[in-house]
Amino acid sequence: MNIGQYTFQEFKDRAAAFHGYPAPGLLIGGYMVEMAKAALPAGILFEAVVESKKCLPDAVQLLTLCSTGNNWMKIVNLGRYAVSLFDKYTGEGVRVSVDLDKLEAWPNIKGWFLKLTPKKEQDTEALFREIEDAGDGILRLEKVTVQPRLLGHAHMTRIEACPVCREAYPVSDGAICRGCQGEAPYVESGAAAAACEIARPTRVPVTEAVGRKALHDMTRIVAGESKGAEFTAGQTITAGDVCRLQQMGRNTVYVQDESLPEGAWIHENDAALAFAKRMAGEGIACSDTPREGKIDFHAASAGLLQVDLEALERFNLVPHVMCATRQQYALVEEGRLVAGTRAIPLFLSRENFSRALAALGETPLLSILPLRRARIGTLVTGTEVFQGLIEDRFAPIIRAKAEALGSTVIGEEFAPDDRQAIADGVKKLLSLGADLIVTTAGLSVDPDDVTRGGLEDAGLTDALHGVPLLPGAMTLVGRIGQAQVLGVPACALFFKTTSLDVLLPRLLAGAPITRRDLARLAEGGVCLQCNTCTYPKCTFAK
Repeated sequence: MNIGQYTFQEFKDRAAAFHGYPAPGLLIGGYMVEMAKAALPAGILFEAVVESKKCLPDAVQLLTLCSTGNNWMKIVNLGRYAVSLFDKYTGEGVRVSVDLDKLEAWPNIKGWFLKLTPKKEQDTEALFREIEDAGDGILRLEKVTVQPRLLGHAHMTRIEACPVCREAYPVSDGAICRGCQGEAPYVESGAAAAACEIARPTRVPVTEAVGRKALHDMTRIVAGESKGAEFTAGQTITAGDVCRLQQMGRNTVYVQDESLPEGAWIHENDAALAFAKRMAGEGIACSDTPREGKIDFHAASAGLLQVDLEALERFNLVPHVMCATRQQYALVEEGRLVAGTRAIPLFLSRENFSRALAALGETPLLSILPLRRARIGTLVTGTEVFQGLIEDRFAPIIRAKAEALGSTVIGEEFAPDDRQAIADGVKKLLSLGADLIVTTAGLSVDPDDVTRGGLEDAGLTDALHGVPLLPGAMTLVGRIGQAQVLGVPACALFFKTTSLDVLLPRLLAGAPITRRDLARLAEGGVCLQCNTCTYPKCTFAK
């Protein structure tokens, strides 16, 4: 079977010339690309998305005008052997993949594709014959619409010389190029190692420091009593200070001088101030004066701490700098410590200073998300409670936790284990003006548990059911119109701290709750059920 305008042998020869050898994946890829092209409307401008970095991109480049160089082909490496061609303006197109069910008739292809046959045992010629005979008969085609983020092309930004390596780079990548930010694929060179060197300022015996100015804060520690700066940067050392310095165990001190090249090194205080300016966002306060080379960040208002975890990791990968924070989404009170940053050495090299700023980016590292005062509607489900067979204890729990966070419960409804009754209860709470619906129980695998079904009948969307937290695995979050929904499993009746305590503040703060966000709760997601609960001062959901 031909591959477009080429016979199988002609395309095989082209593949060998372009790829180095006629890889089976490239030959199958040829049929995939041609199948996708044939399914597109005539005359449209199309682009490509390839879901594997192996062989298939070469087939696209051989048979279309799309390439990685012109950015008309994007490789989204999902590890799946599939290619999509789509209208570059609308994103509408087709996706072609290998249909595993159709491989049963082609044992050599199946053995190669699924790695069932060791390479040394494969019959290459038989494999090539099967690929030619099968053609596009082993493929599956489906219509797709590509995500908007993959449409169009980013325009090239201004080009400047990187302050560290002096090579040209787009300034949109940051204060320094991405290679100097740590993304270079090379073993650390001598130049990079030199960037990790520490400056050696002037050090003199304390008896010779009289009349000189201290270069940095010097700490005095009294075990079990105090720790603080006994001498501050810029303070003139007097004859009376010599004895105190010696009592602190200091026989030599660093003093100010002009020995360091101007601009090549950044003092720890100046570095900390620059970092703090870039790190502090909405709701974060910090001092204008470093103490002992460090700047602390405090919550200017109560709320949920938000940390750009990727930027925090990038920053701490830069040599000789550090920033430590409280946990992402920690509930903090006004004035409480949330983070601290400093340079490690007394003087930070200009290269590492620039790297650190580039790692932080242009958006704040830290911010406080205030909790809104929600109007909560509580729906207690369960036939036994609805009929009065047992006393409800859920509503008081929800009310207490909501009011502790500044919200108000505006209505409480009770419904039996009936989908229609649950849906009606939700609608009544929404009519009262509830912007957060909290439902209780009825979320397990029990066939009588129909709370989720009732919520769906009431218009539930964006539902995420199941959270890697114990207790609280059956928790549900979602939305009905503009109102948030939180489904609380029955475990909240028996345990003081559950997923309710973790997720309710996030909902009130408007923090994102995606499946990935929930998955990240798994580490530390087991409550130890201590005799005396200290949450949130414990490891649960941390």
